[in-house]
Amino acid sequence: MKESNQHVSGAVPTLWNDVVFNDAETTEKKPESLRLILCGGSAVPVSLQRALQERHGLLVLQAWGMTETSPVASAGLPPVGADGEDQWTYRGSQGRVACGVEGRIVADDGSEQPWDGKAVGELEVRGPWVTGGYYESDDPEVDAKFHDGWLRTGDVGSIDDLGYIRLSDRAKDVIKSGGEWISSVDLENALMGHDDVVEAAVIGIPDEKWGERPLASVVVREGATLTPAELCEFLSKDFAKWQLPESWAFIDEVPRTSVGKFDKKVIRKWYADREIEIEKSKG
Repeated sequence: MKESNQHVSGAVPTLWNDVVFNDAETTEKKPESLRLILCGGSAVPVSLQRALQERHGLLVLQAWGMTETSPVASAGLPPVGADGEDQWTYRGSQGRVACGVEGRIVADDGSEQPWDGKAVGELEVRGPWVTGGYYESDDPEVDAKFHDGWLRTGDVGSIDDLGYIRLSDRAKDVIKSGGEWISSVDLENALMGHDDVVEAAVIGIPDEKWGERPLASVVVREGATLTPAELCEFLSKDFAKWQLPESWAFIDEVPRTSVGKFDKKVIRKWYADREIEIEKSKG
């Protein structure tokens, strides 16, 4: 008897993005036995999940975790009864923590924040398979990631009243502009929802007036052309004007780490060394 739909695959979003853009019309390449993709390592855009499901019949489940959580700590299954557009809201989150894991959001002052989907802070987790420290570490800065049994993940976000985690950034990547946070992840995911955008990475760059402003580095689909004004207009339906990037770089590809994640350190170096051409959008 032939078995089907039994296998699960996993990879970071950038690798599945290649499948969408390189094999968009070849749905017959989908292995008959593949039933589910576990995707993580960085935020998985809803647009990518939709494309894989609609073009290739592949169901994507976003999961979140770290090496220190061994490795999965949450998964983005929508609640029972959610359908249509509602399910995508939940599938775009990092989901709820796995059974046995606890999670909370902690503000800069150390106070635990409410689960209202609005209060933002650093995600902390603990549980039986979440590590409590590093072996023979004597580095106070590293050891500060652990306190009272909780692991400081370095991820910033919120938790809603159903327990769904929505991460907006890595703490080191948060863009603080005029005293307000701008999520680089939200901007990236929105940009990659444009039909002519293959990849996008957003970093904060110094600004004399506002402290920091976003710089968007964009990879445009082969044969297409885009301008900063067009992309700002595309983003404006979901973002306030003050959140929109004024600085844009159109690049051949987003640099990646050895495991396929976007390497924003390289983009920051390109900017600092003036190795990329910056275009400005008119406010």
